[in-house]
Amino acid sequence: MLARVFSSAVIGVDGLPVRVEVDLARGLPSFSTVGLAEGAVREAKDRVRAAVRNCGYAFPAARITVNLAPAAVKKEGAGYDLPIALGILAASGCLPLESLRDAWFIGELSLDGAVRPVRGVLPMVLAARQNRIRRFFVPADNRLEAAVVREVEVVPVARLEEVVQILNGLQEPEVASLDLDQVFASCRDGSADFSEVRGQEYARRALEVAAAGGHNILLCGVPGTGKTMMARRLATILPDLTFEEAIETTKVYSTTGLLVPERPLVVERPFRAPHHTISDAGLIGGGQVPRPGEVSLAHNGVLFLDEFPEFRRHVLEVLRQPLEDGCVTIARAATTLRFPASFMLVAAMNPCPCGYLGDPVRTCRCTDLQVQRYRSRLSGPLLDRIDMHVEVPPVQLDAIRGSGPAESSEAIRERVNRARRIQKSRFAGLDRIHCNAHMGSTLTEQHCRLDGAASSLLDQACRRLALSARAYYRILKIARTIADLDGADRIDPVHLGEAIQYRRMQHGDNND
Repeated sequence: MLARVFSSAVIGVDGLPVRVEVDLARGLPSFSTVGLAEGAVREAKDRVRAAVRNCGYAFPAARITVNLAPAAVKKEGAGYDLPIALGILAASGCLPLESLRDAWFIGELSLDGAVRPVRGVLPMVLAARQNRIRRFFVPADNRLEAAVVREVEVVPVARLEEVVQILNGLQEPEVASLDLDQVFASCRDGSADFSEVRGQEYARRALEVAAAGGHNILLCGVPGTGKTMMARRLATILPDLTFEEAIETTKVYSTTGLLVPERPLVVERPFRAPHHTISDAGLIGGGQVPRPGEVSLAHNGVLFLDEFPEFRRHVLEVLRQPLEDGCVTIARAATTLRFPASFMLVAAMNPCPCGYLGDPVRTCRCTDLQVQRYRSRLSGPLLDRIDMHVEVPPVQLDAIRGSGPAESSEAIRERVNRARRIQKSRFAGLDRIHCNAHMGSTLTEQHCRLDGAASSLLDQACRRLALSARAYYRILKIARTIADLDGADRIDPVHLGEAIQYRRMQHGDNND
């Protein structure tokens, strides 16, 4: 007898329908799984057999063949345990075949029949909604994550026999629900705030401009100037995630298994700070079974790379594509996967190997050759893709002993939100363009027109600083953001002059 049960796989960060076909035939008892099944899927036969028997059902002594379609897609993980078990029970007459229609099932089975959680549930439920599926049975521990999608009836189950009782009409299903307003209301914990940063008005202003336009930024300064402290507080002045952005970010965390059960939706801007010993696969993503890397985990948030030149050069060079495209493309012989990677890059570095070049108190002992080699670890094309280059000077003692706290993150975020609302209106109707940093050359020329004085100032800066065409457009985008912060319709020379200041450090003007 043949039974069909529908489940789902995760390819990249997107769900894909999977049809689980179970056939019981006469012959010597056997259990075979076909359909490009990975090791954990092939091992399902032992878990399913034990779970069915320990729940009090008879396991058929027949030739069992399980096919996972489409066969061209690799199936991995233990999430197919539940649909395989239900297919066997339906094929053996314990379940009506009609009860399996219009529903998807996912879950790992323990030997005693308990349904264990799996990762990637949110992309699966989103795929079910796209395919107009009415009901999705998920493990009880994944109930809140699945309930984020309101258009699908999410049925949490804890045991195999509970699913059988529901499908046989002997038990009323429980439907999971989630108050999204309450989830978003509890997003900010206030543990870090810009009011704790004393002094550094120039760097604080640069970070505000970066947050307002979504610009990448490089902070350079001697140790102890507060580069890391300010970078870790950048996420507190970014605009709140929209529901669509929260779904995109949560899909990545759900796929990698990093989603906290108590927080089923990522509602805060991610902040990722990998160590400089990270591999290129860890940063960008990949592996034998490609997984998202740190750049994807920082999607819609901040990727902070401290001690920027200490990262291996080939690791840094792979950042070029995500910085330009906002996504990561990983090609394999069988498939090509795309992971989202639209993030703000915040990098921090010392001016020299010892860190004290330009320090007014401590003496730098590095030779010119050592300084040159240190800086050459960062290639010109990579630096060119970082919009803003900011020198962070040492903090004066008087600033540290200031009488009152500095401006809070909430006050800065209000200005950032006003600027982002202007940009949202400007780019209304454009796909994947949410802020000034995302503009291409055509949009930049359209929205960053200069008058005679501003155009002459930019031409002079390009000649003196030997700026590339990419740097030219990035200055225009930064100037547009500064004008948005001022609420100005056009870019004035004062806006352009400030924007030019954020591109000078790359050319050595501030570090010699």
